[in-house]
Amino acid sequence: MLEAFEAGFKAWMWPGFSAILAVAATYVVYRLALAVFRHFSEPGTVLRLFLDAAARALGVVFCLLVLAGALEAAPADLPLMAAMQQVTTLLLVLAITWAAVRLTSAIGEVIVALNPVLEGQWKRARKVETQTRFLVRALNILIVIIGLGAALMTFESVQHMGASLLASAGVGGLILGFAARPVLSNLLAGMQIALTQPFRIDDVLNVQGEWCWVEEVTSTYVVLRVWDLRRLVIPLQWFIENPFQNWSRNTADLLGTVFIWVDYTMPVKALRQEFNRLLAQSGLWDGKVATVQVTDASDQAMQVRFLMSASDSSRNWDLRCAVREGLVTFIQENYPAQLPRLRARMVES
Repeated sequence: MLEAFEAGFKAWMWPGFSAILAVAATYVVYRLALAVFRHFSEPGTVLRLFLDAAARALGVVFCLLVLAGALEAAPADLPLMAAMQQVTTLLLVLAITWAAVRLTSAIGEVIVALNPVLEGQWKRARKVETQTRFLVRALNILIVIIGLGAALMTFESVQHMGASLLASAGVGGLILGFAARPVLSNLLAGMQIALTQPFRIDDVLNVQGEWCWVEEVTSTYVVLRVWDLRRLVIPLQWFIENPFQNWSRNTADLLGTVFIWVDYTMPVKALRQEFNRLLAQSGLWDGKVATVQVTDASDQAMQVRFLMSASDSSRNWDLRCAVREGLVTFIQENYPAQLPRLRARMVES
């Protein structure tokens, strides 16, 4: 046993040393070339973004390519040569898959960087970002599946199973499709959402009675940030099958309402003047809509609706609260007798 080990060690000494030296030299040259390129390139450029994203993976790929070449040049009768070559090929396939995923992710980052959110162009930028995120994640999943399949094909036992696998592909495909139905439905829903754009990243939505923003979109679910900083995680398929409100689909402008019940003796003109004064002194109003209307009347009081506009949902909410508080204070201080009252007729028996 010891003699066989010594013989194998002597046989591998020079080929192994040559392979290690070649890999080390490749790594040093690659790092030097990488440093030179980064020194003479501007941060944020397209090539720089690609290189920064895939630098480690590409370094591993180059080193494994050199190792595979060194093993190919070594004598074929060395002990464990077939196992070493198979392991190197397997690692090379995995490294190429890693590099491809990193480069694909970099494509998404480049597209987003080339379409910044500029004033007046936020809609187009968010549309491009949402579509890019969906497509990049779907492409990464496809690359990983292909890479894992190629890695498995490096084993002869898996290659010999190819005929039987093809024969049972129909039944296996049905079973796999049924088992993976939730995942596949979410992936298809993600593709549909990416193409049709019912919402985008940073859109304001009203989902199941919750006021929230689209914070993150993955290949299977969406993360929504609620106004109180809670997070809702909802599968993509839900957005295809259920209705929801998008408050910033085309523009972020919103109309807000405040309803106040007052007595019939309350002069609406005074309320209208105070409402206009409150809007004029508020920095939240966008100056577009300011309407006062009596929208309902019961046997005890009348309902007055105050309609106003703001540039986005957050400012609209704050404006509504400020106007409601100002109007209630105005009625309390100037028309306390016109607050809603209960009328009754006393009848002697």
